[in-house]
Amino acid sequence: MRYLNIVEFMRKRPVIGLAMRLEIDSNRFYLGRDYSEALAGLGAVPFHMSLIPDPDYVSEIMDLVDGVLLPGSDTDVDPLLYGAEPHPRLKKTVPLKDRTDLMVLEEIERRAKPLLAICYGMQALNVSRGGTLIQDIEAEVPDCLRHEQGIPLDRRSHSITVAPESRLCKLAASATVNSHHHQAVRNPGKNLRPTAWAKDGVIECIEDTRPDRFAFGVQWHPELSWRDDALSREIFEQFIGASNGDGK
Repeated sequence: MRYLNIVEFMRKRPVIGLAMRLEIDSNRFYLGRDYSEALAGLGAVPFHMSLIPDPDYVSEIMDLVDGVLLPGSDTDVDPLLYGAEPHPRLKKTVPLKDRTDLMVLEEIERRAKPLLAICYGMQALNVSRGGTLIQDIEAEVPDCLRHEQGIPLDRRSHSITVAPESRLCKLAASATVNSHHHQAVRNPGKNLRPTAWAKDGVIECIEDTRPDRFAFGVQWHPELSWRDDALSREIFEQFIGASNGDGK
């Protein structure tokens, strides 16, 4: 009876799948608490998804969730997945994570489930659609800004320019955001378009071009500032609303 009550409670609020990350040294799955706290604080139920690259497992998880948040990571997407050789400044890659995330993204696309992709998650989304990445901003973008700001993590460190008539523009015509990445989207993948840029031209947001899909990627971390930043909160609210069937 207790189990049934928990399931009933979960179905009253949208259930959001959160892909875990792998700590290589300890061989443990982990995930920063901010993602779950943002989802729970704004009306969703976070559901942690283990990194098990098995199609049956991923399919069954997708049966349980209403939307997926693909979070950031301290690792890089394997460049071989988008047809590139490793740059000297490439950081560590985790094949288990890449394989599982790509399976999750394939199921999201097949089922048209809402997706919020943050930082590494945005890069993985782009690669899953056939796009490519800048492997190291400092080495490959002339006159680039500093995109790895360090502590404090929630400090909004640079501005972005927002494309008119985009999903993001409906929330904010311009913004300043935090920044914790050394890679970025180079060429957008299928059915994705850039909708925000840093002053050095680095793509900061991508959106699905299809009006019936909610697939939204941001390069910054709204989960760090949802409590006191209106844009961060509204990004989560739009995603949770789409996962709850409140329109795309």
